[in-house]
Amino acid sequence: MEVSCGVKPQASEEVVATEAAVESKDVENSEKIENPEELKDAEFEYLQRNEFTSEIYKIEVRNLGYFGIGEFKKLLKNKLKLDMSKIKSPLRKEFAFVCFRSQADQEKALTLLNGYKWKGKVLQAQIAKASADPLQRKRKEAENTRDSDANKRHKTSAEATCPLASMSYDKQLEQKEADMKELTRKFLNELKKTNRESKAHLEDFKYEGVLASPQVDGYRNKNEFTVGKNSDGEIVVGFRLGSYADGSVEVAEVQSLPHIPEAAKWGASSFQNFVRKSKFQPFNPEANSGHFRQLMVRVSSSHAKEIMLVAGIYSSNLSAEQLEEVKQDLKQYYSELEESGFKCTSLYYQDVKHREAGQMVSPVEHLAGTTHIQDTIHGLNFRISPLAFFQINTAGANVLYQKAIDLANPQPHSYVLDICCGTGTIALSFAKHCKQVLGVEIIPDAIKDAEFNAENNNVQNCKFFAGNADDYIQSMVREVTYGNPPGTPLDVIAVVDPPRAGLHNRSIAAIRAASAITRLVYISCNPQRAQRNWIELGRPESKQYKGDPFFPITAVAVDMFPHTAHTEMVILFERRSSEKSDKPVSSKPSEEKTLETVQEKTENDSKE
Repeated sequence: MEVSCGVKPQASEEVVATEAAVESKDVENSEKIENPEELKDAEFEYLQRNEFTSEIYKIEVRNLGYFGIGEFKKLLKNKLKLDMSKIKSPLRKEFAFVCFRSQADQEKALTLLNGYKWKGKVLQAQIAKASADPLQRKRKEAENTRDSDANKRHKTSAEATCPLASMSYDKQLEQKEADMKELTRKFLNELKKTNRESKAHLEDFKYEGVLASPQVDGYRNKNEFTVGKNSDGEIVVGFRLGSYADGSVEVAEVQSLPHIPEAAKWGASSFQNFVRKSKFQPFNPEANSGHFRQLMVRVSSSHAKEIMLVAGIYSSNLSAEQLEEVKQDLKQYYSELEESGFKCTSLYYQDVKHREAGQMVSPVEHLAGTTHIQDTIHGLNFRISPLAFFQINTAGANVLYQKAIDLANPQPHSYVLDICCGTGTIALSFAKHCKQVLGVEIIPDAIKDAEFNAENNNVQNCKFFAGNADDYIQSMVREVTYGNPPGTPLDVIAVVDPPRAGLHNRSIAAIRAASAITRLVYISCNPQRAQRNWIELGRPESKQYKGDPFFPITAVAVDMFPHTAHTEMVILFERRSSEKSDKPVSSKPSEEKTLETVQEKTENDSKE
């Protein structure tokens, strides 16, 4: 599910669950279980686990023709009142899989959809084919080929997580500059095809290359380690060497990795020792068994002794008494442990299992120590909660945000909209350069941090709102429009720093429709995926995207991730029109939602 603003995943590592891996292969591998005996095969054992998986109550809807996921979702939820958990569709868009949480919901959907007329088509619905477990599929394929796992050279942790570490840093920058230049070239060509009028607006476009990170080694202030086993069967807390979908569950230690700080390495090794001594077991993704699943370590670059540990536990296999025992063991272990100058100053438990319907993140519980850690960017002190987004390279963030400020060029009378504001780092960095900053973020705890950070730094011209960006953009624009002094030119700048998946198209549509926004700075940690948003910003005006398009003016890459292949990209967009016209923002309050009504709706939704 794509969200407007949310927790930004890390660029290099992520925990890959069995169900997620199965879903990723859904469209490619849809082997029907014609015979119940097939359930005994290793490839389908996951269906017999005592836990929900979307594969159990899945249907296949055919004869859809060309369709949009959004409009199909509206048909299912709004018109047919079907309570589905997710929709999955192949690129061909001729059919889709729809998943439900119960057999009753599945049967209701089959009854309503089979023979239903939609967009001139008669739909066909049937129980979907179940997908094989990709890990077991890979193993089965290996057994049938000469190129078996036994003959393969396994990746090292360095190859899996920081593949450029063997190169000098100058060479790394050269490669990244060339990669981003090529990506930019392809984006501009695609934009010219999408909007024929864009060519004239792109003549002065400038790509400024890549800016180096001030810190090359040990820069990651947040790391998410997996609990598993290495090739020798030893319990390890480190990084996965591959994905579940590619047939790998092996975990390797991180002690030799150059981008991990010593404090984080200590966190991994100390937790590894704890797990090895515990009577409870590491999580096994093949069988959904075991308990210790992951460890998040957050450290501070400016407060060297602050270390936050968030232990991720798979609680489905634990009784209430056993879970409490695990928590108490963790508290006692870390309260007594201090070695090599390192000590856990903030300890959390995280319940990491399959999320409930509507659940955005796995909940955390504070166990011991402080509730936050602190760090500094642009001379401002920031409080960081466990799930809040904060740039993983603090020194690099100083370069990144300064470049965003330089490109946006805010004036004393300017208003800045910080979309996906997190803990307020961008908002507070911009605050002294403009009249006011309004920020929106989907994670409520991050907004609490942002408000605290503003007050703690004595910044008085920032306001923050918790909710989906697309619900707030128009309302924030109206607030600054009404608050702008008579006779003062209205200058509204949007800054977006979304998760890797990018902004939802509803947010792009809201930005396009808010004609008061004349400049936009887009910060992306995944430029390859962000191109979809960039194209949407530059599309010709349409029913979906109202308002004049935005065209790229300047692009610059910032190396936030030395030793890896990832690069941050910052692009300045300006709104341009082929016809000279000044389109005023509507001043009729009844036609637009106010911030007060949006906040009230958000609060009511959260209560429900």
